[in-house]
Amino acid sequence: MSSTEGRDLGRALCIITGASRGFGQTIAREMSRLVKPRSVLVLVARSSDELHALQAELVGSEAGRSGLVVECVVADLGQTEGLESVVRKSKESFSEDIDHIILVNNAASLGDVSRYVKSFTDMAEVDSYLSLNVSSSLCLTASVLQAFPQRPSLRRTVINISSLCALQPFRSWVLYCTGKAAREMMFRVLAEEEPELRVLNYSPGPLDTAMQMVARSRTADPSIRKSFSDMFAQGKLLTCEESCAKLMKLLLDDNYTSGAHIDIYDL
Repeated sequence: MSSTEGRDLGRALCIITGASRGFGQTIAREMSRLVKPRSVLVLVARSSDELHALQAELVGSEAGRSGLVVECVVADLGQTEGLESVVRKSKESFSEDIDHIILVNNAASLGDVSRYVKSFTDMAEVDSYLSLNVSSSLCLTASVLQAFPQRPSLRRTVINISSLCALQPFRSWVLYCTGKAAREMMFRVLAEEEPELRVLNYSPGPLDTAMQMVARSRTADPSIRKSFSDMFAQGKLLTCEESCAKLMKLLLDDNYTSGAHIDIYDL
């Protein structure tokens, strides 16, 4: 028997950002299998075609045939209108038999890794990056918690897809490291303020995704770039499915310390 077989996440409303590709897409697939019938997935991304293709796949899956509802929100989370559209669709999708709200803050961008700190003199460029990668995550989380307040019959879980970069500096990765570190602390504060909430900072490890391809080709620092190229050449990158399986087991076991940073290599 697998570690997740026979267990579920309840009748859930799952809001997943960055769901159209990579790790977010895999999370959507795995969660669709672990929620009870009549659960709802609200999939959020900027890429309409990929998002709707995933929606069609999930609706046609065994979970879809059992009553899973899959909604799409094509939105730029760096804009207020995008955030509002996610919250609006989530509230429309909620029903009284939902017993678990799950928000997965997965959407993120790598930023320009071809430059070093001293080149970032354009405040608008930095603000734009932080708006998508930090501000939107805080404001979406706050809006979802307000839309679905604490009550005895409702579990609430907030997941931040973190990174080793939240804890460790990588040369020429100033935007990404700064954004991940800020998000990590944001959710640690949230866990302190809301003890009834389940908060998880999950670091999925080096995944074999398009972002890793950019890291191998664009990173300015030669030693950092070589480390990524070596991991790829030596087959040390993880598949999204491998890492997501660990995340799902964490959520099902539900015995982590709220607010903790948990790396896949700790499991």
